[in-house]
Amino acid sequence: MDIRQLKYFVAIVDAGSLSKAAQKLYIAQPSLSQQMAALEEELETQLLLRSAKGVKPTTAGHALYQRARAILRQMEQLRADVREEGGSESGMVAVGLPTTIAAVLAVPLFEHVRKHFPGIRLQIFESMSGYISEMLPDGRLDLAILFRDSETHGMSVIPVFDEELYVFGQAGLKLRKTATTCPLSALAGVPLVTPGTVNNLRLLIERTFLREEIELHIVGDIDSLPALMAIAHGGSACTILPASAMLHRAENARPPMRRIVAPDMSRPASVCWSHALPVSAAALAVRKAMVGLIAHLHAGGRWPGITLRPPPDAATLEDTSGSA
Repeated sequence: MDIRQLKYFVAIVDAGSLSKAAQKLYIAQPSLSQQMAALEEELETQLLLRSAKGVKPTTAGHALYQRARAILRQMEQLRADVREEGGSESGMVAVGLPTTIAAVLAVPLFEHVRKHFPGIRLQIFESMSGYISEMLPDGRLDLAILFRDSETHGMSVIPVFDEELYVFGQAGLKLRKTATTCPLSALAGVPLVTPGTVNNLRLLIERTFLREEIELHIVGDIDSLPALMAIAHGGSACTILPASAMLHRAENARPPMRRIVAPDMSRPASVCWSHALPVSAAALAVRKAMVGLIAHLHAGGRWPGITLRPPPDAATLEDTSGSA
């Protein structure tokens, strides 16, 4: 087993296809297949399940994928440290941001890192929160913002804010157009489009309506922020999202929005990192920058609809727990 084989294996799992991985790696597909066959023979176990829909890792393959990711990331950091003559704040840092968070934080974070840490190459992955939460434990991300405020096995968190939720749209709502709030009871039977069932926001909506014994009428599962907003603006259904969802939309493309009250709906957001990888000095620098930028953007009025948590203590902010 060598680094090249591990790189090939990770590329195949990421692509979900031998042909797509071969194109990305600029090698012939038969050669790639031979490398994987040799790796499986050496480890004496099947690593990939092949089907007409592509390839997926077996249980053993998933374990190898996580370890291989950690090894490849360490190799990248080692090269960066050597190039910088031991300089610690350099190398690749991959950050996952839910779509509504990316709308506010992605560009300021990139500009801050570019200015203050030129040795760091930042990767930002934007997606719905459900997919981000899957990427972090797999080692594909160094950091992520997830909607939780408590640690889970293998994951540390720094709670940074609570995010108020709003109903966007007018379909089925019997409220004055000038109203700025919406009682949760007013959403009984209102047609709603929400993210799919694995999404954190969808789970929160379902649990809240169930707890308050209010009829929930979901008419579509839409895992696309632009589509959710367009549907709400078009008037065929409403949706429930944070205020940040509309920050970069033109005034004429913004549906009516009202903060949900009685009871309020909100969700916690935390900067998270997995223990599957050691925390590099570069990742630590980006983590500090994320926490500081969130407070700065809120103080400047550029991040409405959130309530900041108390700032973390120095020990929490400097936490480098994690092991390969």
